[in-house]
Amino acid sequence: MATSIETLLGDDARFLLDHEATTIDRGRLQLPGPDFIERVVSGSDRNQRVINNLTRLFDHGRLAGTGYVSILPVDQGIEHTAGASFAPNPDYFDPENIVRLAMEGGCNAVASTFGVLGAVSRKYAHRIPFLVKINHNELLTYPNSYDQVMFGGVERAFDMGAAAVGATIYFGSQESRRQIVDVAEAFEHAHDLGMATVLWCYLRNSDFKTDKDYHTSADLTGQANHLGVTIQADIIKQKLPTNNGGFTAIGFGKTSPLVYNELTSEHPIDLCRYQVANCYMGRAGLINSGGASSGASDLSEAVKTAVINKRAGGTGLISGRKAFQRPMKDGIELLNRIQDVYLDDSITIA
Repeated sequence: MATSIETLLGDDARFLLDHEATTIDRGRLQLPGPDFIERVVSGSDRNQRVINNLTRLFDHGRLAGTGYVSILPVDQGIEHTAGASFAPNPDYFDPENIVRLAMEGGCNAVASTFGVLGAVSRKYAHRIPFLVKINHNELLTYPNSYDQVMFGGVERAFDMGAAAVGATIYFGSQESRRQIVDVAEAFEHAHDLGMATVLWCYLRNSDFKTDKDYHTSADLTGQANHLGVTIQADIIKQKLPTNNGGFTAIGFGKTSPLVYNELTSEHPIDLCRYQVANCYMGRAGLINSGGASSGASDLSEAVKTAVINKRAGGTGLISGRKAFQRPMKDGIELLNRIQDVYLDDSITIA
């Protein structure tokens, strides 16, 4: 194993690299690998065009042929405002630099808005898989309602040559049932046209904060993942779990003591494995988000997240702000370090 990875993990190196899961055995999982499409996806109801586009996505970039993915997402200009997102590096107000970062960074795909990808689609859509984000929450409406609304149609993404479409559902929000219907219909249409589907399975409800913030609780995010796979997302994007017991703390919904006594532990790899289990035991790949930029600690945080995701049985990382809110050279290095985790055969499934 590359010493640099262990060094970046610091005091957590042995805690993360030596952990052996005793919760959900890895033998129960459909793990990533070079044969993932043939072994898992080809037996589903996905048509051949979807399988072709998933294969294209999995076979692009530095992780091509491994069964893992590294995706650059830059939809923050809408989700978090353009100023907040791109002021640290104004080069990324230009959509071409977003696509260039994904290409030069060796990513499997670039995920962004209709506007960003449409602005350069004829030049780049045949050179790197496009993942078009079709709905967003925007922060100009006052007061903000934290709702996801459609910003364009699936056929427009198809026309620009996209390999996949992506969407967000704020599970737990008052608007979530409408969002589920909107996205389920859009994903069905995307599959009919042959595009793959990626769902951001995020939680939004002020009551999910009690003694602590349970928006990243393993049990609640796991259920969000399960709902996402149910509406036929091919890949699930989820935040890395930071705690557990959301259902019991909130006193809402249904769960089982076995979730906490046998299927999870306090170890971050076991918490992430519960997320993987809720993705139909890995039949839909779990990619964890890289999170906001924290400055100097970004590289070590990204590598740590990648190690947790890989050892849990996940499919990769989707990291944006840590990469594009810095000079392109440094962003490429960060993306490559993430990818190095998945290329390192000594970092095994726990």
